[in-house]
Amino acid sequence: MCFLSGEVLGSTSELWALKYWGPAFYFCLINFILKYLYKGFIYEVSIRATGLGAVMAVGLYLVSFDNGLKVLGLYIVALTFFHFSEFVAVALTNPRTVTIDSFILNHSVQYAVAAVASWIEWTIEFYFFPGMKTYFWLSSFGVLMCFGGELLRKTAMFTAKTNFTHTVQFVKHPDHQLVTHGVYAMCRHPSYVGWFYWSIGTQIILLNPVCVVIYTLASWTFFRERVYAEEMTLLAFFGSEYTAYQRKVGTGLPFIRGYIPENVKQKVKDEHWSY
Repeated sequence: MCFLSGEVLGSTSELWALKYWGPAFYFCLINFILKYLYKGFIYEVSIRATGLGAVMAVGLYLVSFDNGLKVLGLYIVALTFFHFSEFVAVALTNPRTVTIDSFILNHSVQYAVAAVASWIEWTIEFYFFPGMKTYFWLSSFGVLMCFGGELLRKTAMFTAKTNFTHTVQFVKHPDHQLVTHGVYAMCRHPSYVGWFYWSIGTQIILLNPVCVVIYTLASWTFFRERVYAEEMTLLAFFGSEYTAYQRKVGTGLPFIRGYIPENVKQKVKDEHWSY
């Protein structure tokens, strides 16, 4: 309402404060109301969801521009929707495991560094080479990649239901089953495949040539390690059943084989056991 009122009424000296300080005021007011209404876990969830919604609103406003701010707005919408939908998907499919971390806002230091690096690249290129950020047809391709990646990941979560978690499980629960139907019949790790292409898509949206390369290499390395770590436990849980599944279905990630018992060269890092 604050942003759009400026477009309709004009940015006079009286309305300037409403347009640019109004959103901050409204967010503080909403935070106060939520703090009054909710306590503990519910408040922590509500304030994060509200924060993501507020940032998404800013992104939707930026999409209305016809310069490099448009691609930044598309990126913000994709990013905020991803984190919000992660929590919602976990809450709907596996509520016993839902926590504040289900938003995966605090995924890892590496994730935060990668995000900041992409913002820095966009800022530098937008300032010095604004024309680079106006290839909207290419940015739209990134939007499609993000949409496809999101759709695949969320479909995987709803297919696996309680068998899906954000962390690699070390202990097999009585109700833990090997899921091989639906999207899992096409690839062994559809949620990782979706996230892999989503992450690359975000940088295509921003038209960040440097980060497209860096994100591709970093994401590929991360998921190579993560798949290797996860399949070690899956083979321990399901034995020959998972071995047969490996032979029939690939990982879905390019040039990643997963854990093959005779492949002893690959090592697993501690950070690849979670998220």
